[in-house]
Amino acid sequence: MALVLQLRSVSGLRGKGDRIAKAAFRGLSFYTRVLENCEDEAKFDETFRWPVATNIDGNEILEIQVFNYSKVFTNRLIGTFRMVLQKVVAEGQLEVTDTLIDDNNSAIQTSISIEIRYQALGGTVGTWSDKEFLETPSEHSEGDGTYSLETDGLLSGHRHGSDVPPGKSNQQPSERSFRRAGKGVFSAMKLGKTRPSKEEHRKQDDPAVLETEDLDRKAMRYGAGLEPDTISLASVTAVTTNVSNKRSKPDIRMEPSAGRPMDYQVSITIIEARQLVGLNMDPVVCVEVGEEKKYTSMKESTNCPYYNEYFVFDFHVPPDVMFDKIIKLSVIHSKNLLRSGTLVGSFKMDVGTVYTQPEHQFYHKWAILSDPEDLTAGLKGYLKCDIAVVGKGDNIKTPHKANETEEDDIEGNLLLPDGVPPERQWARFYIKIYRAEGLPRMNTSIMANVKKALIGENKDLVDPYVQVVFAGQKGKTSIQKSSYEPLWNEQIIFTEMFPPLCKRIKIQIRDSDKVNDVAIGTHFIDLRKVSNEGDKGFLPTFGPAWVNMYGSTRNYTLMDEHQELNEGLGEGVSFRARLLLGLAVEILDTTNPEINSSTEVQVEQATAVADSCSGKMEEFFLFGAFLEATMIDRKIGDKPINFEVTIGNYGNQVDGSSKPLLRRKKEGGDGDEEESELLQNSSEDEGGEDGEMVSVSSSQPMKPLVTDRNYFHLPYLEKKPCIYIRSWWQDQRRRLYNANIMDKIADKLEEGLNDVQEMIKTEKPHPERRLRGVLEELSSGCLRFLTLADKDQHHSSRTRLDRERLKSCMRELENMAQQATALRSQVKRNTMKDKLKLVQNFLQKLRFLADEPQHTIPDVFIWMMSNNKRIAYARIPSKDILYSIVEEEMGKDCAKVKTVFLKLPGKRGFGPAGWTVQAKMEIYLWLGLNKQRKDFLSGLPCGFEERKIPQGQNLPSFPPISLLYTKKQVFQLRAHMYQARSLFAADSSGLSDPFARVFFISQSQCTEVLNETLCPTWDQLLVFDNVELYGEAHEMRDDPPIIVIEIYDQDTVGKADFMGRTFAKPVVKMSDEQYCPPRFPPQLEYYQIYRGNATAGDLLAAFELLQIGPGGKSDLPPIDGPTDMDRGPILPVPLGIRPVLSRYRVEILFWGLRDLKRVNLAQVDRPRVDIECAGKGVQSALIQNYKKNPNFSTLVKWFEVDLPENELLHPPLNIRVVDCRAFGRYTLVGSHTVSSLRKFIYRPPDKKAQHWNMAGEIVVNMEPEVPIKKMDTMVKLEANSDAVVKVDVTEEEKEKKKKKKKGGGGGGGGGGEEVEEEEPDESMLDWWSKYFASIETMKEQLRQQEAAAAEAEEKEEMEIGEGSKAQVKNKDKDKSKAPKDDKKKKQQPVPELPEKKNKQKIDELKVFNKELETEFDNFEDWLHTFNLLRGKIGDNDDNATEEERIVGRFKGSMCVYKVPLPDDISKEAGYDPTFGMFQGIPSNDPINVLVRVYIVRATDLHPADINGKADPYIAIKLGKTDIKDKENYISKQLNPVFGKSFDIEATFPMESMLTVAVYDWDLVGTDDLIGETKIDLENRFYSKHRATCGVSQNYSIHGYNTWRDPMKPSQILSKLCKEGKVDGPHFGPGGRVKVANRVFTGPTEIEDENGQKKPTDEHLALAVLRHWEDIPRAGCRLVPEHVETRPLLNPDKPGIEQGRLEMWVDMFPMDMPAPGPAIDISPRKPKKYELRVIVWNTDEVILEDDDYFTGEKSSDIFVRGWLKGQQEDKQDTDVHYHSLTGEGNFNWRYIFPFDYLMAEEKIVISKKESMFSWDETEYKIPARLTLQVWDADHFSADDFLGAIELDLNRFPRGAKTSKQCSLEMVTNEAELPMISIFKQKRVKGWWPFVARDENDELEITGKVEAELHLLTAEEAEKSPAGLARNEPDPLEKPNRPDTSFIWFLNPLKSIKYLICTRYKWLIIKIVLALLLLIMVALFLYSMPGYMVKKLLGA
Repeated sequence: MALVLQLRSVSGLRGKGDRIAKAAFRGLSFYTRVLENCEDEAKFDETFRWPVATNIDGNEILEIQVFNYSKVFTNRLIGTFRMVLQKVVAEGQLEVTDTLIDDNNSAIQTSISIEIRYQALGGTVGTWSDKEFLETPSEHSEGDGTYSLETDGLLSGHRHGSDVPPGKSNQQPSERSFRRAGKGVFSAMKLGKTRPSKEEHRKQDDPAVLETEDLDRKAMRYGAGLEPDTISLASVTAVTTNVSNKRSKPDIRMEPSAGRPMDYQVSITIIEARQLVGLNMDPVVCVEVGEEKKYTSMKESTNCPYYNEYFVFDFHVPPDVMFDKIIKLSVIHSKNLLRSGTLVGSFKMDVGTVYTQPEHQFYHKWAILSDPEDLTAGLKGYLKCDIAVVGKGDNIKTPHKANETEEDDIEGNLLLPDGVPPERQWARFYIKIYRAEGLPRMNTSIMANVKKALIGENKDLVDPYVQVVFAGQKGKTSIQKSSYEPLWNEQIIFTEMFPPLCKRIKIQIRDSDKVNDVAIGTHFIDLRKVSNEGDKGFLPTFGPAWVNMYGSTRNYTLMDEHQELNEGLGEGVSFRARLLLGLAVEILDTTNPEINSSTEVQVEQATAVADSCSGKMEEFFLFGAFLEATMIDRKIGDKPINFEVTIGNYGNQVDGSSKPLLRRKKEGGDGDEEESELLQNSSEDEGGEDGEMVSVSSSQPMKPLVTDRNYFHLPYLEKKPCIYIRSWWQDQRRRLYNANIMDKIADKLEEGLNDVQEMIKTEKPHPERRLRGVLEELSSGCLRFLTLADKDQHHSSRTRLDRERLKSCMRELENMAQQATALRSQVKRNTMKDKLKLVQNFLQKLRFLADEPQHTIPDVFIWMMSNNKRIAYARIPSKDILYSIVEEEMGKDCAKVKTVFLKLPGKRGFGPAGWTVQAKMEIYLWLGLNKQRKDFLSGLPCGFEERKIPQGQNLPSFPPISLLYTKKQVFQLRAHMYQARSLFAADSSGLSDPFARVFFISQSQCTEVLNETLCPTWDQLLVFDNVELYGEAHEMRDDPPIIVIEIYDQDTVGKADFMGRTFAKPVVKMSDEQYCPPRFPPQLEYYQIYRGNATAGDLLAAFELLQIGPGGKSDLPPIDGPTDMDRGPILPVPLGIRPVLSRYRVEILFWGLRDLKRVNLAQVDRPRVDIECAGKGVQSALIQNYKKNPNFSTLVKWFEVDLPENELLHPPLNIRVVDCRAFGRYTLVGSHTVSSLRKFIYRPPDKKAQHWNMAGEIVVNMEPEVPIKKMDTMVKLEANSDAVVKVDVTEEEKEKKKKKKKGGGGGGGGGGEEVEEEEPDESMLDWWSKYFASIETMKEQLRQQEAAAAEAEEKEEMEIGEGSKAQVKNKDKDKSKAPKDDKKKKQQPVPELPEKKNKQKIDELKVFNKELETEFDNFEDWLHTFNLLRGKIGDNDDNATEEERIVGRFKGSMCVYKVPLPDDISKEAGYDPTFGMFQGIPSNDPINVLVRVYIVRATDLHPADINGKADPYIAIKLGKTDIKDKENYISKQLNPVFGKSFDIEATFPMESMLTVAVYDWDLVGTDDLIGETKIDLENRFYSKHRATCGVSQNYSIHGYNTWRDPMKPSQILSKLCKEGKVDGPHFGPGGRVKVANRVFTGPTEIEDENGQKKPTDEHLALAVLRHWEDIPRAGCRLVPEHVETRPLLNPDKPGIEQGRLEMWVDMFPMDMPAPGPAIDISPRKPKKYELRVIVWNTDEVILEDDDYFTGEKSSDIFVRGWLKGQQEDKQDTDVHYHSLTGEGNFNWRYIFPFDYLMAEEKIVISKKESMFSWDETEYKIPARLTLQVWDADHFSADDFLGAIELDLNRFPRGAKTSKQCSLEMVTNEAELPMISIFKQKRVKGWWPFVARDENDELEITGKVEAELHLLTAEEAEKSPAGLARNEPDPLEKPNRPDTSFIWFLNPLKSIKYLICTRYKWLIIKIVLALLLLIMVALFLYSMPGYMVKKLLGA
């Protein structure tokens, strides 16, 4: 389906000039190449092809324009040719010669000659004429169309060769014009490592490849002088795409990554619950992950329990299993030992959802609880929690804790991923299971055979049923006994919230068995792929469609070693079965009364679906040809080997179908005749009758030959075996086609991005142009998808999912095309990085969309068989080899030769076993409809004859069973193996003895072995002679086979160890080509080496394949170059190819060795360091006694070496440490490879820049920050003084007023420490005030950063939306401004505010939320630390982390520069030649230091005890000092505040590694390590950043902010100036100081304790220190006064953070004056308070009791109150009996003493957890007062009526009267003014009591008038008050009305009163009735007597 145009020539042109033509059709234009200096005729001879998706309409137009091309100006139009395509459509082919017309539509004399062909859409392939533009199948739009639509790569990748009838080649190589420069730029092999060819423009008729270096030159030509940023670089694609047309890319990664277990940790903190539904409950939270359960403690009688408990679950499972585990949080009411409690509500989510969140966590989010048993109930409460999932190597950042106030906004912080609506509804998920087929045998056949013999019945040996698992629930279908093709037609119904937070539904066919059921196959439905949440989205839907299941091989064994594969873990190695299933989702209307409200899984019958629903059955044809089978592992090499190809069960002879598939109708038969397709026929050549083709699915067995000691190969030579299989499947190719189109767009994009990254990495010019080209290709590719995908719209068997997916894919791609176009215009040099990230997102989205959830044709498996046993396999997705007439829809490997590496099945393929190649195959595959199979051979290398079985001899379409190649070419391969770098350390010495083995076709050769190196420079040329390749010569030029290079480590005993593998593609020279530039000699390139899935170094090499012509080898370029006499017959890499070298000097600074571990159990005593680079090197001095002094005596040494000019080719530098033992023996301790010397290369500074720096004075002014800062400062002060007022910057004015009212107080309270506003007092401030103020600042900054980032992102979105350029500029400005502001914030003292001069602001320090090292680049400003690694440690070395292999550290540095050194350095004053480039280095003699460690607090510790808590204490180790602060452990705390400092004396360098550990104290047994952190003090001590003692913000000599350093700022400044050779400091009058050419200003007075002012320079000096980075040359940032946050790690759980420690370290040299005492940072003690609550009255309390006699409603009211956390100290009022109106009078006082931490707004409680606890635990609990109203009962339990909980820090002000008190006060807290008892001290008012009614609605159940009075402990002592109404300060008795006591006073009176009034008539009626009754009874009693008397007449 394409319109093909061949533009032959344009004649009758005037003048002489460069011509270019442009052809356009359907909006897609192509440019020809430029023909330079044409006169009257321009012979273009180019072919353009427009793939079309919809048939061409007869009146569409093709337009061709011819231009005069200009390099500088725009091209000038010569004329246009337009043609209506009516005739072309009718005839299919047309040759036209016609004149052009000019702009005015008048004809000109220039004429054009073209040929057009059109192949319409049709099912079968029509006849193709032989003459199909054979002359010039050259590519169009090559390098020259730079500014054309650069879709080159996308549209022109069409195959050549479909034009050649199979098997015959009627073209000579010379006819075929030069196709893309076939440089060795095989980007697939190197995964994007490319190098532009060094190609000048070839002769004018060849399209040349554009290369990046020439771009600037060409940009001028093409771009008509446009600015370079507007040109795209898509045409470079020509260089980087795979050159090949007949080969597809091999996959380089060998090892399956799925299925391997990993470490995971799920940590969940349950903080609190709110609004739980139910009365007076005792809630417990159950946390369940997978199968494991843990419980929180129980909280008594509260609906909003506060837990703050932390749980950790550790797992070691494969990722798939992990992410499907369900996290279930449920709240249970009144659980105890005897009863399990009742479920209040639960919440479910799978681990995968958490893992996909940013930072893999939800932080402080509210989970919505719902009751799965009762769908109609709605919400059951909220649970606040943190959930984090950490894999190995993920580190979790704890977000800054925002203000508590923000978190009370429950609705805004729900525990739901983005995009999930908060109101989730219940939904039913219907999973419909229809039928399955092709099941394997699951039972031994012995029993079956016995049965068959006895009874004669033949049963299928499998009893299948289907089990579906979703959201932690399971459902199963019925069991179909003995059936390989079971029919179920059942549906399994799950009820779950929608959208569900569980991503996958697991569907498993299982075999029922008496002993245990086993899985036959597993399929997962990913709900994200079968639904779309957008506003035009759709609910999950699926099918009815077949899904294919894969798993272990089909032969039945009792213990299947690959059983895990059937469970869905790892890549299946064989087809198991296919299952027809469907999925539908229905949202429930819970208001509907009929609804069944249970969530149990139900199974029902489902209506069967028609056979045709999943597609029409079509016959498919699969053809394969094995062109090569080499590298066969030697373990299997001695027996004959054959290969079997299967698709589904077709072709599987060993264990395929268990009985004939009797369901296929024979094509063309009369319909009823069933065809029994027995798959017995192997390769016996029997055909069916009348040429009916019978499948041949495996090659003939053949004995392998030896290639070398590791591998064998099969001698296929010129006879290549083929297989072909007919199979029948539902025709759903459209699904695969769409996926293929998207995959191709994605591949193209990925390749382009790899290029761009490579260009950035190798610093090639203009990567942004390449990115623009990539975006342009992306958008045109997406638009192309829209036209192609839209056609088979009305296919009968398309499911709803097909239709919806198509719609959403089209929307997405259309959107992506627009965004890409918009982005393209924004890509500039400076926005590259951000835009690259955005484009990466496109790639992920495309890959996601391309993955088709509804399968169709099963994947193809290729198995290597030896002795009928399956050895190794390859699995090829069927979509990759599917044929389509439309190029884009074709599978990427269809009709191409693919290199496939076979691997071991299942677990055997893990680890080193799976890295060795089992076999390397070159295989050609074609899969398509049988009726389309005409050109299934078209992609094979030409030059063969077909061999068919006898029946098919003269049928042209009959497939061959082998191909016999008649053409063969002879080549010589030259492999220039220069060097490898960063190889894997294979020996215990930490080095390897590497050699490389090069495989090409069936030959292999090795380089020499180089001992003991990880960076071997082999410099060796390997020559492979007489390499025979079969096929046409010209094809070899473009499609040479690939070369495999394996690196091994030579061992003296045993076989060589595999160290990695890479692929390359040679540059080919045919015998008729010149060996000359641009293609030859080839350049060296880096090829990435892979070991399993991990990269393991690079190989620098070049490969050329030279055809040996008729003249023999004498025609080849001579192999010359210096033959190395020492190296014997080894040929070095020739001169033109090896890199150009220069002389460099490498200077090494040897400082010392640290932490050397034992080697072979002996301690290292006399170590030495050997440095080696490119064969040269130097040795350090010997350390005589490592224990006494591990530093080197000679500091600097150097050596000279020849290195390549090109820095990218620099070899690595090796550092090895050896221990010198007696008798001249050496042992290697460890080694380190510096892979890139770039950061150590010395580049002389630019002279000009320096001059500019030194000119004139620059005044660095410190004052003008005031206006900017004012706003922030206020905010901060206010936030510190009372954390209640939620400050917004806009409220600034209000605050000023407030402050004035307060008389300038307010700001005094630091860090929230309460300060009486009336008397602000400096002495109240302590270190903690400073700390909390700083933390506020840090949060504020983080918030601002986040806001800025969000704003930038919004802008970005807008831009992409509008494609506007204007905003980009502003944004850049903003961006550049922001960081500067940030710095200012960090570094400058915040100036005081004009309003409150009388009060000073709190000084702050810098809180780093990470280690200091990360902030200051590890303090490696001049001293670098290199980790020494030891060699391999057994076989598990791949799981061993870097940490475990470290055996010590080498400290030193290096400097590389070209000799000779520039003069200006050596001439400088004070230059010491012995130190070379390392001038001014301190001495490395031992030095005594006082180390002072301050530990502030730890957060989020990993619990160490069973109760989910820990008892942490600090342990510090430095050298021999070991401090364990065991007696001061903190009981049951995971966030302990230590507040301690420790002084240690240490001697550097012996004791320089400080370890701070947190241990868990245990009463019995040893204490457990929770986690530890290590700090290298030495690097800090010697760093130029001056990390010994942080520079504080202000200088003061008393108070909480005393200067800590023994040196004053002025002394430090003088010292720094002297060391950095900086002129200064010069203090001048008026508060000025000059350093170098910078002038600083600042205050000049200081206040001492007594308030006396003294003049001082210290403030000025400090100002300079805090801006030291601005000083030219010597400046660098100095470490500020700080607190750093260090992660705690535990060696047993590598890589997983166990908590964090906030601390800092000061160091003071002992030879200096001693520092003052340590700062006191001991934790603040909580303050004692007393809260007095007087309950005056209640009103409108609901009436609960009915009177026994009168039925009157009344209540016996009492009020209960307690402070949260102190339920056991609850206090009750007396009872107000028999209140008839709900009014109660109490006048009752409660007294609650408590300890309160102002800074954290928490009450501190210490109590024993249980009777058995050893000690008291300290809890911190929010200050909340609970008041409840109850109805007292004499005999039964009291009834709970209502409650209110007041947060003492923010609660609504009480109403003035009972009338004004309403429900609003509870429900609508956000709008009401809030007050804090800590501010107000005394509050009185009315508050509502609330409870929930039956419908869960809140209702008022009463009102209480109360008074709250808060006193400090001292005040309470001064004015004591009694409990209840007692002395002192008694309250008066309440005045209660007497009805309530009437009972006791006069019971008779009251009874009379009650009875007479109410029941008078009732009593009379009862009396009358009784009388009547008595009379009737008497009558009956006496009647018989009278009767007798009367009768007898007595």
